Amino acid sequence: MNKPLRRVAVFCGLLVLALLLRVNYVQYVKADQLSNDPHNRRVAINQYKQPRGDIIVDGKAITGHTTTTGSDFKYKRTYTDGPMWAPVTGYASQAYSTTMLEGVEDKFLTGDDDRLFFNRTIDLLTGKEKQGGNVVTTLNAKAQAAAYHGLGKKKGAVVALDPRTGAILAMASTPSYDPGSFAGNSATDEKNWLALDKKNDPDDPTLNRALRQTYPPGSTFKLVTAAAALQSGKVTDIKQATNSPDPYTLPNTATKLVNEGSIPCRNASLENALKYSCNTVFGKLGADLGLDTMVKEAEQFGFNKQQFVPVRADASNFDTKMSPDQVALSSIGQFDTAATPLQMAMVASAIANNGTLMQPYEVDKLVAPNLSTISQTSPKVMSKPLSPDNAQKLQQMMETVVNSGTGTNARIPGVTVGGKTGTAQHGIGNKGLPYAWFVSYAKTDQGSPVAVAVVVEDASANRDDISGGGFAAPIAKSVMEAVLNK
Repeated sequence: MNKPLRRVAVFCGLLVLALLLRVNYVQYVKADQLSNDPHNRRVAINQYKQPRGDIIVDGKAITGHTTTTGSDFKYKRTYTDGPMWAPVTGYASQAYSTTMLEGVEDKFLTGDDDRLFFNRTIDLLTGKEKQGGNVVTTLNAKAQAAAYHGLGKKKGAVVALDPRTGAILAMASTPSYDPGSFAGNSATDEKNWLALDKKNDPDDPTLNRALRQTYPPGSTFKLVTAAAALQSGKVTDIKQATNSPDPYTLPNTATKLVNEGSIPCRNASLENALKYSCNTVFGKLGADLGLDTMVKEAEQFGFNKQQFVPVRADASNFDTKMSPDQVALSSIGQFDTAATPLQMAMVASAIANNGTLMQPYEVDKLVAPNLSTISQTSPKVMSKPLSPDNAQKLQQMMETVVNSGTGTNARIPGVTVGGKTGTAQHGIGNKGLPYAWFVSYAKTDQGSPVAVAVVVEDASANRDDISGGGFAAPIAKSVMEAVLNK
């Protein structure tokens, strides 16, 4: 072979080798990435070529499916009471992907999860169509209805937990949307989707306010400050007078912290300070405890960390670098302190559960098409922000708030209820309408079966009428009653 032919042969050999390497790289190294690429239409076609498994509440499916025509997508998702359950289910759309449980558990619902390999193999051998698994939630249908209808046309959110396990019993967010209105891939679906865009609807109905919106918690954060005071030993007797002036001058400033109205806050005991919601007592307590103590206690309750339930919840915030005056303001839920409704439900839950915070979760189990349990969630301890003794002291304080303080609208005859109201200022110069908060728990002789956090941001309300006790407490009461009556 002459030299030119040899060069051509070597060059062609290199091209063949490069081709083989590229083919193997695509088939083996990039296979998973390409098969899951959202731009790969085959992925979407595969998702909807068979019915998805269902999301289950109280033994009943809140999702379903229907066949479609004129498309290479065979099935599309349907929803029962879609707007009520949207914060839980999210959406599964042929055109706009998936969110919330529909997204997190997508592979299980479509039947592509590796844990369903045996089921897929049996279906293949028997000639059955591939089937998706079912996601069984911890949600309580009556509690969810009470939360959703309680919020009504108001903007806000509700989260209810079982303090003993961390199971999420209700998770409502309003305004909401119907995930079935854009589950397909038609012009109508596109129109409905665009109508929900925040640019077209400033109320942003697809935002899950229960998990993905942080609010200034206002006076409900005083529960965390009270817990820090008890745990540190700064306060041992909740009925003993504190050394608290009224008004209180913030450290290293000339700014005076005052209380709302003529309430008895000068040297008030910790119990009365929570009952009347004294800014001066809790602001001074936070400053005296110091930044490190307050940060440690807030983080024990879950602040400064994302939660996964398994859907991601935004991290609530308690700043880790502040001056003493800022610590004082943060200790009454002001300055940069911000919390999701889930976070404040966790605070109430830990107190109700004698100081033990359980990891919140909304999926009880994953069930295969043949009804065998593939995965079961076991309750897990997340942290212990309070000793049992101090938790019981804080329970006593919260029960005083409901029995004779600002939370009387949450009373339930024959049931022990503890709570804390909050009215959180926001906006430039605090000119925005305040957010109304209420966090609470209800317990019976069998323990504390429910803890609830409610936040209401209602632009149509008169400023003077907005209060945690007036707006949020009745909603919390109805949710607690729904759980107890079950």
